[in-house]
Amino acid sequence: MDQLFAFIVRQRAFIFFVALEVLSLWCFFKYNNYPSAVYFNTANYYAGRLLEWQTSATQYINLRTVNSGLAEENARLHSQLAQVQNQQLSGINYKADSAVASRFQTLVAKVINNTVDQRNNFLTIDKGTADGVQPGMGVISATGVVGKVKTCSEHFSVLTSVLHSENMVSSKIRRNGEIASARWEGINPDEISLLYLSRYKSVELRDTVVTSDLNSVFPGGVPVGYVYRLKPSADGAFWDIKLRLATDFPNLAYVYVVNNRLKTEQERLEAEANPK
Repeated sequence: MDQLFAFIVRQRAFIFFVALEVLSLWCFFKYNNYPSAVYFNTANYYAGRLLEWQTSATQYINLRTVNSGLAEENARLHSQLAQVQNQQLSGINYKADSAVASRFQTLVAKVINNTVDQRNNFLTIDKGTADGVQPGMGVISATGVVGKVKTCSEHFSVLTSVLHSENMVSSKIRRNGEIASARWEGINPDEISLLYLSRYKSVELRDTVVTSDLNSVFPGGVPVGYVYRLKPSADGAFWDIKLRLATDFPNLAYVYVVNNRLKTEQERLEAEANPK
C-alpha cells in the first residue's frame, strides 16, 4: 500500500493531467451536439462490427454441431421418403404391405477417408458393427448413391464406392422407367456410364437417372446422375450414355447407410427359387 501511495505522489502531475483531459473530453462531447453525434455513431459502428465478428466466430465454431444435426434430420427424412414412395406407386392402384414399405432405414455416418483418383475407390466411415452396420448395406448421400459396405469393424466401415470398376448400380430413367445399369469407367470422378439401354428405348439429354426397384440394396428413386452426353453405340444396338454423377464425391462429408430390414428374407427366398 505504501508503494502505491508513493507511486501516486511521484506521478501526481501526470495523473492530474490525464484526469483533466478526460473531464475536458467528456464536457466537449456532452455539450456539443455534432461531436456527440459523431462519437455515438462511431462507437455504435465499431460495437456492431465487434458483435458481428463475435457472432460469425461463434457460428463457425458451431458448424460441426449444426452439420451433424442436419445430417441426422436428413437421415430421418430419407427413411420417411422411402416409405412414402413404396406405399403408393404413381399411376398404379397398389399399396405395399406396411412392413415392406418401411423396410429401408437409414443411419447417418461421417466420411473420414475417401479416394477418387484410383481405378477402384473406397471410402471409410465412422460407423461399424456396434452401430448396426453390416457388409452389403447400401450407402447414399443427400444427393445420390455412394456405394456399398464392403467390410466392418466395431466402429468403422469401408465402402466400395460407386467409383469402382466392379460396382454396378441397377438404374432406371425417372421419366419413363426404362431399366439400365450404371457403372464407372475409371476415368472421371464426376462421370458414370449408363449401360445396356437399347437404341430403341427413349432417352433424352438432361434426363434424371435413379436407382431402380430391382435390387435389395438401395431404395428405388435415389438419384444416380443426369444424362449429359448421348449418342448411338458403335454397333448401333445400344445408346452410349454418360451421366453427370448426382453425388459430389471429392467433397463428400456425410453419408447415410441404408438398412433393408427384409434383405435377408428376400435373398433367401430368391436363392431357394433359383438354386445353383
